[in-house]
Order: sequence, then C-alpha cells, then structure tokens
Amino acid sequence: MGPTAIGKTSLSIALAQHYDCEIISCDSRQFFKEMSIGTAVPNKEELSEAKHHFIHNKSIFENYTVGDFEKEAISKLDELYKTSDFAILVGGSGLYVDAVLKGFDAFPEIENSVREQVNADYEKLGITCLQQKLQELDSDYFDTITIENPQTLQNPQRMMRFVEVCIGSGKPYSSFMNKTKNKRNFTPIVIGLEANREKIYERINQRVEIMINEGLLAEAEKLFPNKALNALQTVGYRELFDYFDGKTSLEFAIEEIKKNTRRFAKRQLTWFKRNEATKWFNYLENQNKVTDYIASIIHNS
Repeated sequence: MGPTAIGKTSLSIALAQHYDCEIISCDSRQFFKEMSIGTAVPNKEELSEAKHHFIHNKSIFENYTVGDFEKEAISKLDELYKTSDFAILVGGSGLYVDAVLKGFDAFPEIENSVREQVNADYEKLGITCLQQKLQELDSDYFDTITIENPQTLQNPQRMMRFVEVCIGSGKPYSSFMNKTKNKRNFTPIVIGLEANREKIYERINQRVEIMINEGLLAEAEKLFPNKALNALQTVGYRELFDYFDGKTSLEFAIEEIKKNTRRFAKRQLTWFKRNEATKWFNYLENQNKVTDYIASIIHNS
C-alpha cells in the first residue's frame, strides 16, 4: 500500500511473479469498467504479466459497497489459497484494505421508525443535515471519513445508515467497530511504499499530465451525463465535470485535479501510517530488499 502514483502496481506485479501468485486489487476506483484513464488502471501489458482480480469487474450503475467487496475478496482468497501459499493485495483505498485484513463488525438492529425518521429528515433537509448529525453524534468517525473517504459524506444511503445506528442505539457508530475478531485464514505481511512529499507531489503532477495526454478529457466527457452517480464522485472526474458545466476553465480544472490528488495522497498516508505493523520502503528500493524482508517474516513466524 501507499499513496497514489508511488509505484504500487509495478511492485505488486514483480512480487506476484516472484511468488508465482495472483493479485487482488484493493482500489475502490478501479472496480468500475467505465473508468480507466482517470483511475490509473494497469495497462494491458501489466495485466498480462500477472493475473489480477477486482479490476473492471463492476459497472458505475451498480451499487457496490465495501461490505460487498469484503465478502467477494475473502471468497476469492479462499479459492486462491487452494493452489498457492501467497496472494498479493494492492491498492490505495485504506478502508477496502482494512475490510480484507480485519473485516467489519456486527451492528444492532434498528427500529423501522428510526430509519423512517432519518429518511424523512434527509428528504426534507438534504444531505447536509445528515453530515451535521453524524458530526454531532460521532465526531471521531466523521473525522475518519473526511480523511479517508470524503466522497462517502455525499452518499445518502451510507450517511443515513451511520446516523440511524447512532440514534437507534444511543451510541456512536464507531463504538460498534473493531469489537469482533473476524477470523482470517491468512497472515498479512504489510508493505508500504513512500517518498518525500516533494517527490510524491512531483509524481502526481506528472501522472495527471500523462492522463490528460492519454485521453482523460474524452473519458470524462463520456461519463458526464451520469455525473451524479456515486462512483463518479472522485478526483479526476469531478473537476472536469465542472469544466463541462462551464463553471471553470480547462486549465483551472487540470490544476484542481493535481491539487486534489495531492490532498488525497496526504490523506492516504495519514490512514496507512496508523498501521504500526507496516514495513515502509522507499519507492526506489530494490525489490530484493522487499522479498528479503518477507522471507525474514515467514522464517520467524
């Protein structure tokens, strides 16, 4: 794992080849088959170098949650472990990484009357009402979402669920998290890639320029009629939608993509740095150093 544009794809392919195993993508933006350039999906050559799963496996018109991903990813891992001792999980979506490594927790049943009232408040007052209510009832979780997955704040279904649990249980939504131990049939070895902030920002700016040259504008224009879909509430598309709406110039939109991607990378690092078990390597580190570390963990386990 690591921030966007740091080189996770190339390392994951090298490791998959080294261990003769397959890759599970844990990037919540790469699930959707209508999005390629703006989500930095591995190219055809990269996909041919190692078997990948959970890339372009869903449509933007499908309702696909992190809980759905957890179930499907664990099922796929069970299948892969029948023929290999290894699998590579790669991605920059911290919530989705945690879903596979840790799983989710059991939440209480909520009375229909509470659910109906929360829904009525949303219909009358809009999503801002839900955001304010969650911040009031569970400020810790509100802050976590803001850091890791800010687009969730614009998702009415998710926000209504958070609020109804808070109201219906009388406890913060986050108080039900990490309470149960989800059994996993694997031992994770967590590798992080990093660089100094200036280098990360430089790589992000370069990647955005490459995306524009490869046709991001045309890809976003094709998606523009569906701009309200939750899957499209993401950096790289929202900014161009504003351009198509006549709100900004193209030059400004491109600079906004760079700026917002840099902010996203900062949030990614904040999330990933919480995991003290992660072994961090410089993005230029020789692959052998990584495999040597993995071997030492296996030998001592």
